[in-house]
Amino acid sequence: MTVHDVLTIGRCGVDIYPLQTNCTLEEVTTFGKFLGGSPTNVAVAAARLGDDCATLTGVGEDPFGRWVRLEMRRLGVSDEFVFVDPNLNTPVTFCEIIPPDHFPFFFYRQPSAPDLQITSEHLPRETVKKAKLMWVSGTGLCEEPSYASHIEALNLRGRTTHTVFDMDWRPMFWKDTSEARRRYAEVLEFATVAVGNREECEIAVGESHPDRAADALLERGVELAIVKQGGEGTLAKTATERIEIPVQKCTVMNGAGAGDAFGGTLVHGLLQGWEPRRIIEAANTAGAIVTSRLECSTAMPTEEEINRVLAAGTTDILLDAQA
Repeated sequence: MTVHDVLTIGRCGVDIYPLQTNCTLEEVTTFGKFLGGSPTNVAVAAARLGDDCATLTGVGEDPFGRWVRLEMRRLGVSDEFVFVDPNLNTPVTFCEIIPPDHFPFFFYRQPSAPDLQITSEHLPRETVKKAKLMWVSGTGLCEEPSYASHIEALNLRGRTTHTVFDMDWRPMFWKDTSEARRRYAEVLEFATVAVGNREECEIAVGESHPDRAADALLERGVELAIVKQGGEGTLAKTATERIEIPVQKCTVMNGAGAGDAFGGTLVHGLLQGWEPRRIIEAANTAGAIVTSRLECSTAMPTEEEINRVLAAGTTDILLDAQA
C-alpha cells in the first residue's frame, strides 16, 4: 500500500453539467459528464498543482463507477483506495447553470451512496497516519457507517498537521441539524485547519459573523480558520494574524466548482509551507478561475495560471490568451 502525501475522504460521483447555459434543466437538451464530489475534486485540484493525492471513497459496480476510477487516474489522483459497492449505484448530480448566481445541485444518491459506505476495513491506515495532509468533509458525517469510519480515521491520525475539516454543509443529506452540530463539533477536536462559509460556520460553532466564527474555530484548537464570505471575499485567522482577501475579478460562468478549486490550492499552499496570506490569495484566485469556466474537475488551474491572474487582477487574462 502506497503512503500518499494527500488523502481526501468522502463524496465522489458523476457531475452532469448542461452544455447550454442560461437554461433551466427542463429546457436543456445537451449535457457533459464530469468527475464530481467535493473531496474528490479537491484532490484533483491539488494534483493539478503537482501534489501526490489519493481519495478514499466508493463507487457502484456500474459503468459510471468504472468511468469515475478511470477519470480520477487521468486527472492525476490515485484510485488505490476506491472500493466497489455491489449494492448501490454510483451517484449522479445535475447542476443548473444560470449565471451569475444560480447554480443549484440536484443529487441522485438514494437510498444511499457508495461513498457513505466507508467502513473500518476500507481505511488505509498507514496513509491516514502518515499523509502530510488529510482532508475530511461535513457530508461524510451524515450517515453510518461513514461517520464512524471518519472518527476512526481521525483517532488514528490524531490532531496531526495538516488535518483539514471542510465543513461542507448540505442540509438535504441530514435528517437532524442538531446531530450535525454534534458531529461537526467532534471533528473539530481533531482539525488543524477548518474552512467553510458563514452558514457552515453557524452549524459548526454557532456563529455566522465572520470574525466571531473564526475566533470560535480558533478556540476549538484550530490553527488556521478560514471563513468564505461569497462576494465579500475571504477571512482567515491564526492565533496571531487576521487576513482579509477580496474576491478576485472574474467573468462568472459557473460558480459550482469554486470551493473545490479553493480547497485544492489550500492543500497545495499548506504542503508548500506558504504564509497564510499567500495561501488565501492563491486559493481565492483558483476559485475565480474555475468560476469563469463551465466545468469543475477538468477546469482546475495550474500554478502558472493562478500566478498570471494574481498579477493581472482578473481571470480575463486567461480568456484573452485563449482568444
